[in-house]
Amino acid sequence: MTITNKPKSFWLTVLFLAWMIPAMSQHVPVIQFDQLNKRIHQNNDTLYVVNFWATWCGPCVTELPLLESVHKKFANQKVKVLLVSLDFKRDLQTKVIPFVQKRKLQSSVYLLNETDYNTWIDKISPEWSGSIPATLFIKTSRNVRKFMEKEVKAGELETIIQSFHL
Repeated sequence: MTITNKPKSFWLTVLFLAWMIPAMSQHVPVIQFDQLNKRIHQNNDTLYVVNFWATWCGPCVTELPLLESVHKKFANQKVKVLLVSLDFKRDLQTKVIPFVQKRKLQSSVYLLNETDYNTWIDKISPEWSGSIPATLFIKTSRNVRKFMEKEVKAGELETIIQSFHL
């Protein structure tokens, strides 16, 4: 049997699987704050855009497409978008991973498994009340950082990123 003799249903199945694999491949590691802190404080020239969000947070969900757009637009530059979910660890399999797969998020997604917010929030920013969405821009090589505790608007992310003189 040659390739052209395969039934139409075979090719539809192949196309469906090819479409599903990228969506299913998104992995959501569970990390502790120390692991996140090491990741964003690496001694390199990368600007980290660290967004704190949750599946139940409407403004967070609204701004995710903007963060994904930035991830794609700056993919060839030293910009890394990290989406840090503050959902409960027990919701990883039932809420977070299905959410990430449904929206086909391509940025790096982590679930921060820290229950005592008072131990790490001030380390992100002393001005952070703990509400989300919140975004930290950090570039350790230039010792610059900016923190925002609000939903970002279209164009705002790119303007901030450009201000770091990539």
